[in-house]
Amino acid sequence: MKPAQLLARIKRKELTPAYLFLGQEGYQRRRCRDALLGALLTREERDGGLVQHDLNETSLADVIDDARAMSLFAPQRVIVAVNAEAAMPKAGRASAENDADDDDSPGANSRGTGDALAAYLKDPTPGVTLLFEATRFDFDGDDKKKVERARKFYSAISDPVELRRYSMDDARTEVQSIARATGVTLDRASLEMLLETLGGDVARIATEMEKLSLYSAGGRAITIEDIGTLIPEARATTIFVLVSALGRRDRNRALLVLDTLCREGEYLPLALAFLSTQFRCALIAKEAGLRTAPQIQGHFTKLGVPMWGARAEQVNQSMSKFSKEQLENGLKLIFNADRDLRSARPDDRIVMESFVLKLTA
Repeated sequence: MKPAQLLARIKRKELTPAYLFLGQEGYQRRRCRDALLGALLTREERDGGLVQHDLNETSLADVIDDARAMSLFAPQRVIVAVNAEAAMPKAGRASAENDADDDDSPGANSRGTGDALAAYLKDPTPGVTLLFEATRFDFDGDDKKKVERARKFYSAISDPVELRRYSMDDARTEVQSIARATGVTLDRASLEMLLETLGGDVARIATEMEKLSLYSAGGRAITIEDIGTLIPEARATTIFVLVSALGRRDRNRALLVLDTLCREGEYLPLALAFLSTQFRCALIAKEAGLRTAPQIQGHFTKLGVPMWGARAEQVNQSMSKFSKEQLENGLKLIFNADRDLRSARPDDRIVMESFVLKLTA
């Protein structure tokens, strides 16, 4: 089930003896865990009623034994088992099991889950809730099969909670909600910068938003400069400003930003790498006959290339400011500038200023 479904069930007091969290998305995991704990234990009960095991160090059998043990001092208990993947059969022992897993055979399922867990859940201890957190693997790429193995291993737990990474649009919506909840005012440019520099990691953004809320306690709006001051990763986003100016063919702005980058000693080939990607995307968009940022975002999403709305707008700007031939020539200029920056050369600033002048001619 999705996190929202779990939260709705918790609100309706529809609780079960065991839960399995699957996936790497940390923000939703924290929300779901906090909601579950809040429904099961009061603040006073947590000292004696909340127990945590690490399955890197403790066996699954020991966790189940702990669940069966009665406590005179804690009538309600929540046992959280992190690194739940560690209880799965090791690669050296499990080649035959892996083959059986792929066939969904009952034998593989009973070996994977373990008779002890299945038996316990048929007759769980009253007042005890188990929470297994399997957060090592993601739902895409090479991890997909590993997530399915974890799901089968804990198949005695029905309806695992799937903690999938936010899509780009969902991340933006969630961050706007967090900003409202924390009283932080962000304009669109600041919001996009926050999403871009932290890679849409909502858990990390939520943490940074707490700092921003303290910084803006007087009620003033957060600016791009504030984000650059408070968030280390954002300090490198001056490079994105340079890329944006060059993508708009704004020579004066590009030269001013380049002056800042040179004084701060930033790694200039990084700007060229970003600009190369933007020009390649603009060239593809132009050849595909795309005309708007939403069309560009949709086109690249279908190709399996994630693209933020702000990045699609930048690509659209480059596509409108440069002809097909100019984009192709721009890629050649980027290659030559990158080569000159990495070879025996005069000052980096001279190489980049020459590049800016040629690109924006």
